[in-house]
Amino acid sequence: MTGQDGVGDARSRLLASDVARLGVSGLVARPTRAVLSALGIAIGIAAMIAVVGISTSSRAQLTATLDQLGTNLLTASQGTDFFGESASLPLTAGASAGHVDGVESAATTGSVPDTGVYRNSRVPDGNTNGITLRTASPRLLEVLEAEVATGSWLTAGTAQYPVVVLGAEAAELLGVAEAGRHVVIADSEYVVAGILEPVPLAAEIDSSALVGEVAGESLAGEPVAPTTVYTRVDPERVEQVRELIAPTIQPRSPSDVEVTRPSDALAAKQAADQAFTGLLVGLGSVALLVGGIGVANTMVISVLERRREIGLRRALGATKPHIRRQFLAEALFLSALGGVAGVVLGTGVTAVFAVSKGWPVSIPPVVLAGGLAATLVIGALAGLWPAVRAARIPPTKALQS
Repeated sequence: MTGQDGVGDARSRLLASDVARLGVSGLVARPTRAVLSALGIAIGIAAMIAVVGISTSSRAQLTATLDQLGTNLLTASQGTDFFGESASLPLTAGASAGHVDGVESAATTGSVPDTGVYRNSRVPDGNTNGITLRTASPRLLEVLEAEVATGSWLTAGTAQYPVVVLGAEAAELLGVAEAGRHVVIADSEYVVAGILEPVPLAAEIDSSALVGEVAGESLAGEPVAPTTVYTRVDPERVEQVRELIAPTIQPRSPSDVEVTRPSDALAAKQAADQAFTGLLVGLGSVALLVGGIGVANTMVISVLERRREIGLRRALGATKPHIRRQFLAEALFLSALGGVAGVVLGTGVTAVFAVSKGWPVSIPPVVLAGGLAATLVIGALAGLWPAVRAARIPPTKALQS
């Protein structure tokens, strides 16, 4: 053996398997400290993976919903006139919209003014729980691609009589769980023909009680003008049709008609959720940084406690590079332990949350790989200085400690 590290390197070899064994044995000898240090890394990785996983699962659910409901639903509703007042749509709005080239089907709803819907006659007037009475054209269910949860939709026959279909929220507020029950409208009992499933692209329907156009005219004493026109259009021509609907419905003042695509609102909400996700990922990164500091602290303490071991190994022929590799390996294994635990924990949290919401579980593989890579990088950085410090301890000084 020679005192020169360069010559020692030529005579002493440390295989990769030896480095791995030394790194693992250093952690096994102090299991409690290793677990607690790895826990900091695990929490940071789990937080980032869970946040990203829940966000991507939510987006996957949104994509599936839009694929099912379609992004080709356009709604034309009352805008405001020059004086800021709500502009009325003409009675022919639905028929006019249906004649636009590219529109496949159209339906309308209209609000019946000053008419509440009550569970029974004992409910005080005005206590409507926000339920709106609307007229509905026969094709509304088809255009919205909505489904009836129980009972049936309005038919050409029932739409003329005291028969009502309740939106999902309206039925819950009224305490009606099945078809055949009665509610009170304008001091008269109406039979509940059906209850709708929630309509994601037309949330206003959920809090509505829907009657036929003829029944609505009887209640109002005059034809009820449409307040909203729903149209299904050719998916390839959505933007072109969007420009044509307003001037077709209201040729004299197209600006009085507001045309929107409900799926855009869902997409905007998802964009806001993504911004919030970015904030949470940032917080997860801070937690990961704290975990890295914990690894560095553990390695520094380990160097201080193992000075005699370091001196003995140096005296037996270990070189400075050997000592550096040993302690760097310990830091990498410690971080890898936390990284794997974090990936498992983050994946589990995502899966439980997504399943509880009825979402598909969606975690990009690049996120899992990136999480593990991040832990190794942090482990290398956290263990580099303690490893270098350990290698610089002279054998004689270490053995005297």
